[in-house]
Amino acid sequence: MSELTLERGLAAFRAEVDGPVAAFFSSCVHCGICAQACPFYVETGDPKYTPILKLEPLRRVWENDFTLWGRIKGLIGLQQKVTDQMLAEWEELLYDSCTMCGRCSMVCPVGNDLALMIRKSREGMVQSGHAPEGLIAASVRAIQTGSPMGLQWKTLAVQIKHVEDSSGLAVPVDKDGAEYLVLLSSMEVINFPEYLEAITRIFAHAGVSWTLSTDCFEATNAGIQIGNKDVAAELVERVVAAAEKLRVSKVISPECGHAFTAIRWEGPNLIGRSYPFKVFHIIEVLDELRAAGRIQTEGMETDRLSMHDPCNLARKSGVIQQQRNLMNLVAENFVDLKEHGKLQWCCGAGGGVSSNERAEPLKMAAFKHKKAQIEEVNAERMVTMCATCRTQLEEGLEEFNMDIPVVGLTEMIAEHLVEKPRPASPADAQA
Repeated sequence: MSELTLERGLAAFRAEVDGPVAAFFSSCVHCGICAQACPFYVETGDPKYTPILKLEPLRRVWENDFTLWGRIKGLIGLQQKVTDQMLAEWEELLYDSCTMCGRCSMVCPVGNDLALMIRKSREGMVQSGHAPEGLIAASVRAIQTGSPMGLQWKTLAVQIKHVEDSSGLAVPVDKDGAEYLVLLSSMEVINFPEYLEAITRIFAHAGVSWTLSTDCFEATNAGIQIGNKDVAAELVERVVAAAEKLRVSKVISPECGHAFTAIRWEGPNLIGRSYPFKVFHIIEVLDELRAAGRIQTEGMETDRLSMHDPCNLARKSGVIQQQRNLMNLVAENFVDLKEHGKLQWCCGAGGGVSSNERAEPLKMAAFKHKKAQIEEVNAERMVTMCATCRTQLEEGLEEFNMDIPVVGLTEMIAEHLVEKPRPASPADAQA
């Protein structure tokens, strides 16, 4: 790597050192409690996976360039510089062994937001040329095609046709003035096509005005995952432009944790202005419809169900009771994992880890904690509301030979809807 590339990376690190970062590093008491909150440390026992230690490149830049002690150390030749070799070594720690789930931030006794600092550190890593190939490729595809998996509208159009044929319902596309613009994640389109049919059925049942956009259907923000503000901002702008063009008042993020926090919380800061619409996770919308009496269900699931709360939804966004309200509609034998809601343990796949093939062994190691949680409650099926979490749960349970199906909450609600008579079509009238 050239000195110019390294300096560009160091400049990006410096740009991320603000008041909160300085306060975090100054206040760290080196207690190590954050380690006990990280599934990568807990399941490997390797001290290098201690969350605060993953931040060493950013910490050194802060100390060397922004503290008196660091400058003194520089004058007497004791300065520990950030080198290209160090960044290459730390790439695994910042990408492979961190999902930015925020559990370490929550338990820090002095309130340090370590997940935020990981996010900031990735900005420097990208600019210095130290990011996983899988995330780089996903970011390029997202900019070029609109999807980190390279999906284009024609792929979704085929799925829409299947949904319409299966349900007998129309999937609205580019409907001007609809109340909701519905976003999808590529993982849902590819792995869980039943999600779109579930939404179609529920919204028809509840009389919701909604639409998809041919200009922008993707919710996943690869820029947030890799740590590139420019990419992240452009992807947010595409959503905003589509919503403004169709004049919707609300945007729905799908069953995807990082997609939700990217568009709901980080988006306005990335583009430097507020939205002319409100953003909701699909579970928030479904719970509002439930509370308004617009969702009527029948029948109950009788097997023993438990739930995995996506970190970005529960811990970072406070969406915890809503999914339990919905579960109460359809499940008579539901049991929570011992640590759930804000204390939920990460599945190990978020933050871009699932797009990073190199991280596969670590991802499965981290899943052991989720496996232990599920075994503890003797769950017969798991329910979640994030496509990445769902994929990780399926793969992890298969890896450990646990025959426990995983379902999405949205589709479970759709399966229990009270069937309403459909309006007669002209063809029916003629017959």
